[in-house]
Amino acid sequence: MSSKSSLLSAPVLVLNANYEPLNVCTTKRALVLIFSDKASLIKNGRGYIKTVSSAYPAPSIIRLDEMIKRPRPAVKLSKSEVFRRDDFTCQYCGKRAAKLTIDHVIPRHLGGAHSWENLVAACPACNHKKGGKTPTQAQMNLINNPYRPNSSAEYRFGRYLRMHQDWLPFVKGW
Repeated sequence: MSSKSSLLSAPVLVLNANYEPLNVCTTKRALVLIFSDKASLIKNGRGYIKTVSSAYPAPSIIRLDEMIKRPRPAVKLSKSEVFRRDDFTCQYCGKRAAKLTIDHVIPRHLGGAHSWENLVAACPACNHKKGGKTPTQAQMNLINNPYRPNSSAEYRFGRYLRMHQDWLPFVKGW
């Protein structure tokens, strides 16, 4: 993959007209939005994309020119989001395992729901040890009680913030 094509696929933070973080798109998509007068460049943190006759700033953050109305985003329940919420750590033994499983705190056959409040990350050994029992029956304590994660911008865009520190002032507080 050439450096130009990797630059075109690099993530760009998209802000609403009121500077609320909306989503992440590719540099290529961001340039299309800028050239079609639908967005403005806020921050160039990557240098320039050069063509035969011109050089264009490679955006890191863009802002839409018109306000987009949308419902408040919610974090969707998925295996990867449960792992992320639990910081990729077994909630019974506290070890960070390469391969984690999902455990129902109250097993489904005992009436436990498939919900944020009943799912935790568990290493295969702890999940096997607990089996179809409750934590009390298995004499295993949870390190953290499961919860529905807050859908703040910091949580939603957190996976990008380590590599894109320039996004932090636009993400914090939303």
